[in-house]
Amino acid sequence: MYGNAAVLAAAVLLYSAIAGRVDRSWLSGPIVFTAAGLLLGPLGVDVLRFQLTAAGLRAIAELSLAMVLFTDAAHADLGVVRRALGLPERLLLIGLPLTIVLGFLCAILVFPDMLILDAALLAALLAPTDAALGAPVVSNLAVPAPMREALNLESGLNDGICVPVVIVLLDFAVGREIEHNTYLHILLVLIEEIGIGLVAGVVLTGVSLAVLRLAGRFGWTSAHWRHIPVVALAALCFMAAQAAGGSGFIACFTGGLLFGFLHRKEEGDMLGAASSTGEVLALLTWLVFGSSVLGRLLPAFTWQTVLYAVLSLTVVRIVPVVAALIGTATSPGQRLFIGWFGPRGLASIVFAVIVFEAGVSGRTLIATVAACTVLASIVAHGMTANPLIIALGRRAKV
Repeated sequence: MYGNAAVLAAAVLLYSAIAGRVDRSWLSGPIVFTAAGLLLGPLGVDVLRFQLTAAGLRAIAELSLAMVLFTDAAHADLGVVRRALGLPERLLLIGLPLTIVLGFLCAILVFPDMLILDAALLAALLAPTDAALGAPVVSNLAVPAPMREALNLESGLNDGICVPVVIVLLDFAVGREIEHNTYLHILLVLIEEIGIGLVAGVVLTGVSLAVLRLAGRFGWTSAHWRHIPVVALAALCFMAAQAAGGSGFIACFTGGLLFGFLHRKEEGDMLGAASSTGEVLALLTWLVFGSSVLGRLLPAFTWQTVLYAVLSLTVVRIVPVVAALIGTATSPGQRLFIGWFGPRGLASIVFAVIVFEAGVSGRTLIATVAACTVLASIVAHGMTANPLIIALGRRAKV
């Protein structure tokens, strides 16, 4: 245990010394930590030997995603979102369903022996984009504000929207007894996951901010603890929503949006610790992903696995986005840019673990394809972020 912990601590320490240089290069933090995991894991020098269960990996990925979603939402510019030409709505209401459908059709073609429900599950768990991997784009001012906020809002909400889809498909795939008729069951799952998540995020954030301000008025707070409440609040939104049967992802993102809307400038920066915590947890997740997940599944990659990963990141993502944005003021190049930057990451890992734990018949293949797609996304989106952002900026000046 201590040996693994020492390696993790050393990785974070070394990366903190070169993080700025990495950000300006064709590499990225996720690429570095995933590569380090592969190098240090069983496929490399074998100094990292995690006895990590699927539940443990899920917990790390969920907590990382919770912090990232809350802080990204809190930094969102709602004024820009309102003026974003309907881009987020089109990406979520048109692009996301089309992505799931196209992903399902590609799965049937690439894996003809795969069961229908397994193919649908694979498509649904790979549909949401990743807020952590998309950070270089949504935080770069060279990208037009409407595009940044559209991608930020999409990545913040699409994983929560996909939760009920995955749950319903799992209910049918594992043969769970459904008390109500099919349509009513689907409606109830949607209401529970999204509704409870929304309520939890709004109520907990609103009450927490009121308590913090009241405590500040009486001088009960301490400067030393100023950055801690947001870390605790993001975790509370996620855990409470999950415990109540809702989507913790929806709770974190809506809670973050409300926090950003209500937060006052005179209260200072309260998000710094949560942002740093989320980033560090995400990077450690990639290290664990490289050593434990890829260490086991990389030898199982086949040409069909790689083909589906490529299709998932290109055709399955880009075609629905371009179709969804037809009729907007975006240029063809901007539509392709938005379509390309739909990275798959933490949310897909979480969903793949949920499917694996449920005992679905094709769980090994689903997990292998998901791991391959996430790996391809880490490399492809990480290496192209800075060059394409620069190209986009040059085109905007012409």
